[in-house]
Amino acid sequence: MHDLQQLKRLQQVAQRVYHTVGFYRRSFDEAGVKPEDLKTLGDLKRFPFTTKQDLRDGYPFGLFAVPMSNVVRLHASSGTTGRSTVVGYTHRDIETWSELMARCFVAAGLTKNDIIHNAYGYGLFTGGLGAHYGAEKLGASVIPMSGGNTKRQLMILQDFGPTAICCTPSYALNLAEQGQAMGMDMRSLKLRVGIFGAEPWSDKMRDEIENTMDIMALNIYGLSEIMGPGVSMECTEGREGMHVFEDHFLVETINPDTGEVLPPGERGELVFTTLTKEAFPLVRYRTRDISRIITAPCRCGRTHHRMDRVTGRSDDMIIIRGVNVFPSQIEAVLVGIQGLEPHYQLIVDRVGTLDTLEVQVEVSDALFSNADEVRVLQKIERRINKDLKDFLGITAKIKLVEPKSLQRFEGKASRVIDKRQI
Repeated sequence: MHDLQQLKRLQQVAQRVYHTVGFYRRSFDEAGVKPEDLKTLGDLKRFPFTTKQDLRDGYPFGLFAVPMSNVVRLHASSGTTGRSTVVGYTHRDIETWSELMARCFVAAGLTKNDIIHNAYGYGLFTGGLGAHYGAEKLGASVIPMSGGNTKRQLMILQDFGPTAICCTPSYALNLAEQGQAMGMDMRSLKLRVGIFGAEPWSDKMRDEIENTMDIMALNIYGLSEIMGPGVSMECTEGREGMHVFEDHFLVETINPDTGEVLPPGERGELVFTTLTKEAFPLVRYRTRDISRIITAPCRCGRTHHRMDRVTGRSDDMIIIRGVNVFPSQIEAVLVGIQGLEPHYQLIVDRVGTLDTLEVQVEVSDALFSNADEVRVLQKIERRINKDLKDFLGITAKIKLVEPKSLQRFEGKASRVIDKRQI
């Protein structure tokens, strides 16, 4: 049934974009395919990809499939790497999005009796309003806090007694850290669940958040081009991958170098096709996010396939002297070492013709107050060096820094400073 519904919706989307969006007509024609060629889901692989660059070239409204009079909302990506990507929503798109975000909250075990503290940024970023409408759809009480203003956030967490929090994982740690500094017991808050997304994060970071705040930390996935948050969500059962809402999104994994479709279970770049979006439908959009599809059934009983946590992007990959590395791989090495905090910064530079990598990582308070501090720190530096060499095949300069000395981020954590392009 699943596949049949997907195929029917896919055929409708292909017809619609071909006849209403000049970009898709040209793109399909150049690839020598027509909407009628979609006889099975497998035929999709003959269709061309849509990339972020295509969206930028169509800036601002070139890829919309409906007239502006039908568009009730505009959002835009942060545009950190050039022109921002603009997305539009019809009234029905907003309904669908609210419904999907409500599903996410239900998967997290929330009901209308919960109070949701929403610290995702409101405004052009899709996170804040996406979570907000979903919480309202669920019937929960929502606190539209937005990002920043950490002291006020902490006061509201204490006074209003929310039972759930939505924000980036790095901001959750930031909140916990500042709360502890102000003498708050983060574990005594009424919070029981956190819904964290908008940046890749590791299981070690999850443990840290769960232990510090005494909550269950769940992963949510989305991107503004596809809709915003609510494309997939972890449930409280398995916490092994996020359920992709396949009645609205068709997901493929591809080899990022060749574009070839990979079988489920193999790690590759995620490619999404929207099946129900009216204003801004996308066919085979390359997300650059690296993950894999899990087809094994989940204990919760949901039948949608799941996607693994995103381990990095096929474009934020750092290439150091020919070795490809994702920040999350370096994080995985760091988290295995006793005495380090989950805060780090990678600085890539070029000295002469050689690329250099400096890994700055915070050490715990306990180590800094250790009488034998210097010897212990040298030992940790050697261990990090050895592990990076053994596991990733890279040599880096290690700089251990004092607790709380690296910059904190209220939105997405910016892990890599690449000085090579400057």
